Amino acid sequence: MAKQFEALSAAHRAFILRQHIFFTASAAPGSRINVSPREIGALRILDDNTVVYLDRTGSGNETAAHMLADGRMTIMFCAVEGPPQIMRLYGRGRSIGWETPEFAELTATQYGEAPLGTRQIMRLDFDLVQTSCGYGVPLFDYQGERAAIENWHDNKGPEGIAAYWEAENLSSMDGLPTGLKVGEG
Repeated sequence: MAKQFEALSAAHRAFILRQHIFFTASAAPGSRINVSPREIGALRILDDNTVVYLDRTGSGNETAAHMLADGRMTIMFCAVEGPPQIMRLYGRGRSIGWETPEFAELTATQYGEAPLGTRQIMRLDFDLVQTSCGYGVPLFDYQGERAAIENWHDNKGPEGIAAYWEAENLSSMDGLPTGLKVGEG
């Protein structure tokens, strides 16, 4: 059954670090709900109530738009190997643009450098951690990360990525602004 906590414990942190994937969910009033999968290597735990993740160029930029319009975000982890469990972090998020000093500082301290195509860092300050059984989550065998995103970014190059941002990432599918600054990221 579901259990709720005000912050991450050492056991929660260990669970997160064993996962290979997480999902983000966000929405704004009148918008569609967005759910996106992310690879765990993009995530960093800053403290017991804060996580960040690198957000790389993709087909849309819904989460950034929802953060500007509303700010509510949930991150979900689910065990697809080992003991079953689901964990959700509920809170308020914001986008930290590639052009900001905060982005540069987080990149340097948490990642070393930002991979090609990184358009922002998403930050979630959460006030609720909820765990549940995860009995309905099927078992999967992790085989590794896909090379597709790296290949796509390499093929586009910095100028191609900037052009893609301008064409595809400045507003959400519902027409909400994302706040993304066009440039070479």
